[in-house]
Amino acid sequence: MSSLPDDLRRSLTSLARAPRLLVASDYDGTIAPIVNNPVDARPRPESVTALRNLATLPGTVAAVISGRALRDLATLSRLPSEVHLVGSHGSEFDIGFLEEIDASARALLGRVVDALQDIADGTPGAAVEVKPASAALHVRNVADAHAADAAVHSARIGPAQWSGVQCTEGKAVIELSVVTTDKGDALDILRHREGASATVFLGDDVTDEKAFRRLHGPDVGIKVGPGPTGAHFRVDDTEDVARVLAFLLEQRRAWLLGAHATPIERHTMLASPDAKALVTPTGSINWLCHPDPDSAGLFSALLGSDSAGHFTVSPERGGLPLSQEYVDGTMTVETRWASLLVTDYLPHDVPRGRVNLTRVITGTAPCRVHFAPRPEFGQVRVQIEADGDGLRVQGTNDPIVLRSPGVRWRIVGDGLQQSAEAVVDPSGTPVVLELRCGTDDLSAAPRPEAEVRAEAEDYWRTWAQSLALPPLKPSLMKRSALTLRGLVHADTGSIMAAATTSLPEEIGGVRNWDYRYCWLRDASMTASALVSVGSLGEAAGLLDWLHRVLDTLSGPERLNPLYTLDGTWLPPEAVLDSLPGYAGSRPVRVGNAANQQVQLDVFGPITELIADLARARRAAGADDAAALTDRDWSLVRAMTSAVALRWTEPDNGIWEIRGAPRHHVYSKVMCWVTIDRALALAADFGREAEADWESLRAKIADDVVENGWSGQAHSYTAAYDGVDLDAASLFIGLSGLLDPADPRFAATVSATEAVLRSGSTVYRYRSDDGLPGTEGGFHLCAAWLVEAYLLVGQRSQAEALFNQLVAAAGPTGLLPEEYDPVAERALGNHPQAYSHIGLLRCAQLLSAQ
Repeated sequence: MSSLPDDLRRSLTSLARAPRLLVASDYDGTIAPIVNNPVDARPRPESVTALRNLATLPGTVAAVISGRALRDLATLSRLPSEVHLVGSHGSEFDIGFLEEIDASARALLGRVVDALQDIADGTPGAAVEVKPASAALHVRNVADAHAADAAVHSARIGPAQWSGVQCTEGKAVIELSVVTTDKGDALDILRHREGASATVFLGDDVTDEKAFRRLHGPDVGIKVGPGPTGAHFRVDDTEDVARVLAFLLEQRRAWLLGAHATPIERHTMLASPDAKALVTPTGSINWLCHPDPDSAGLFSALLGSDSAGHFTVSPERGGLPLSQEYVDGTMTVETRWASLLVTDYLPHDVPRGRVNLTRVITGTAPCRVHFAPRPEFGQVRVQIEADGDGLRVQGTNDPIVLRSPGVRWRIVGDGLQQSAEAVVDPSGTPVVLELRCGTDDLSAAPRPEAEVRAEAEDYWRTWAQSLALPPLKPSLMKRSALTLRGLVHADTGSIMAAATTSLPEEIGGVRNWDYRYCWLRDASMTASALVSVGSLGEAAGLLDWLHRVLDTLSGPERLNPLYTLDGTWLPPEAVLDSLPGYAGSRPVRVGNAANQQVQLDVFGPITELIADLARARRAAGADDAAALTDRDWSLVRAMTSAVALRWTEPDNGIWEIRGAPRHHVYSKVMCWVTIDRALALAADFGREAEADWESLRAKIADDVVENGWSGQAHSYTAAYDGVDLDAASLFIGLSGLLDPADPRFAATVSATEAVLRSGSTVYRYRSDDGLPGTEGGFHLCAAWLVEAYLLVGQRSQAEALFNQLVAAAGPTGLLPEEYDPVAERALGNHPQAYSHIGLLRCAQLLSAQ
C-alpha cells in the first residue's frame, strides 16, 4: 500500500466512509492489462477479488464500464454476478440495452460493419469487432503506424459522418455506434439506480474522460497511465489499480464492519456525578460525550471507527492487558499490563458544563499515547496545537485542552483530521494526562492529582459502604448498585436509561436506538432499586426533576415517556450517516422518536417510587408528614388523575412498538398499580383518597383480567386483540393485581417459559413488530421470569436462571440490555439500567427466601 500517494490514500479513506459507495472501473488498461490480442485480456486476480469483496459489503456497489460488447466482457472478465457489467461504452447494461435498437438502426449497423471491414481488408493487421449496437476498428496490431492512422482517418471521414452514427475514439481503436454511447451517462445511471452518495471511477482511455467529467462533490477520479485527463489523481498501471481497490476495500470494510469490535460487555464505564465514559479492555477511551452525557460525542469510536475519536494508552512493545478492574467500591478503573498500569477516572471537582477525564500512567514500561478528539461525533474537523504543558484542540465551539506536562507530542494528520501521538516513560514519575472539556486553562490544577482522585473515590466508596445489599453475589450486587448510581445525572436529578446510543440489538441490524435520556419508567425503576438498598437521595432528586417537568405542562396526562437529562423535549430523531455503527450496525441514531408516543404505563412506576420512598423514609425515622411530603402526594394525585383520564386508550406500550397502538396488558396493569399504590399510601399515611379511586381500581382490574386472558394461548397476552405473548404480561401477577396462586398466572408463567425463554435468556416477545431483523433476549425479562418462578414455587428454576444471568455479566460486572443465546454475545446499549435493576431484584428475592 505504500506505493500509493499520500493524498490519494487520504481521499480514498474519506471516500470509504460514504453511506452508499459506487466503485466503477474501465476494463482494458485498468483492471486488465493491455495486450495485442484483445481476446487474451484477462483481469488481474487481485482486482477481481477486491471488486467482488467490495460488492458484497453493505451499501457498496461495484461495476465495470467497458467499450467491449457486454457478452465478450462477461466471457473475458469472468467477474462474479455481484459486479455490474456495462458494455459498449455505456449503452449495453447487464439488465438489457439502455436504448432498444429498431430495424432501421440494425440496417445502419450492417452498413457500418461493411464499411469498416472494407477499410480493414486494405490494412494488414486491422480487425473489426462487431457488437450488438456498434462496430469497432482495431489498429493496435497494424505494424505500419502511418497505415494505422490512415485506416482510422478513413473511418473518421467515412462512415463516422453518416447520419445516426456516433463516433468514439480510443487508444488504437475507433468505434462507430448506432445508439448513444457515453460512459458518463452510464455512470450517472448506475449512481441514480443504486442511490450512491459518492463514486470512484478508474479508467485509462480517452473515452473514460466522459465519466471523469461527471464526477463531483466527494467523488474521486483516477486516471491510469499517461495522457491529459480531468481525473483528480493518476496511477501508473493495472498493478496500481489493484492496489487502489485493495486499499479501498480495507478502509471500507474497517469503516462498515467496525474492524475488530470489542464485545459490548467488555466495556467498562467511568462515571462522575454528571459525566460518563467507556474504556475498552485495551485501554482506549472510545466513548465520551460533552458537555452532557446526552450531548454529541467527543470520542465515539465505540460506534465503529477510530476516525470518530478515541484516547488510547498502550505499551510501546505491544501485548494484551493482564487485567482490567474497578478499584473496589468506586468508578475508577485500572488497566494493567506487565510493568505498566493505567488508572482512569472522571474527577468530581468540575463546575456544571465541564467534563474532565484523568489518566494516570505508572510503571516501568514505555507506552504510546494516541489522542484523537473528534467533536460532534467526528463531524467537526479539528486541529491540535502543542502549547507548553499540553495540547489545545482548535475548531470547536467549546474549548478543549489536554494538560500533559513533560510529554513531547507529535501532531499527525490524514488530510481530514489531526491527532497527537507520544511515547512516554513513566519509570521516573507517573505521567498524568488531564483532559479538560469546557475550558482553555492549561495551568496546573490547584490540588494534587492524588487528592482529586481520593475525593472521587471516596464519593463512591462511602456511598457503597452505606448500602444494605443482598448477601447473594455481594461483589456483583455492589457493582450493580454503583452502576445504577453511575447513570444518575446528579446536577439535574434525572437518570439515564443507558450510557450509550445505537449499540445494536442485532449485529449488522437496524434496531439501534439512543438510550442516553431520562425515561420516566426506567428512571423511576432505577430510583426504586436504589431505595431498596438504602439510598434515598436519587429518588428525591428524580422527583424534584419530575416536578420541574410537570411545571411546563398543562396537565400530568401530557407527560411524554422520556425527556432530555435537562428535562426538555428531545430533538427530532436523526441518523448519523458519517458513523458506520458498532460492528457495522447502522443506522446510528441520535434522539428517540419514542418521546412522541403514548405510553400509559409510566404513571405506575412513578407512583410506586413515591410509595417506596415514603416507607423507606418512615423506616429511617421520619414522621408521616416528612415521609410522604405534600409535594410528593400532589404528584401521586397527578398520576391518578392522568390514569383516570386515559387508561381506556390504546398505547405503544413499554416496548415502544412503532406501529398502531394496542390495549397492552402491561400498560393496563401499571394503570391499576397507580391507583392501588395511591390507595395504600392514603391509608398508611393519613392522606385523603378520592372517592372514586376504589371503584376505578376494581374497574381496571376487571377489565385486564377479563380481556387480557387468551383461552387460545392459555396465557395473558401482550394485548387484548391478539394471542401473541409478552414477558411484561407477567406483571399481572408480579404487581399483585392477580393472585399468584391463580392458575391463570401459573399458566402465563409456563407459556412465557415455553415461548419466550431460550436457554439463559428471555425474549420480550416473538411477534412481528414491523421492524426488520431480530433482537436478543432481554436481561430484565429474564429477571421477571426469575421472580415469577419464585411466586409459583419453582425456586430451583429461579436459581438456575439467576445464575445464568450472573454469568452474562462482563469481566467488570456490567450488563448491557440484551443477550444472544445462540451466538453467546451481548447486545444493546451499555450499561443498561434495566439489566442491573433486574439483577439486584433477583438477588434480593432469592436472599429473602
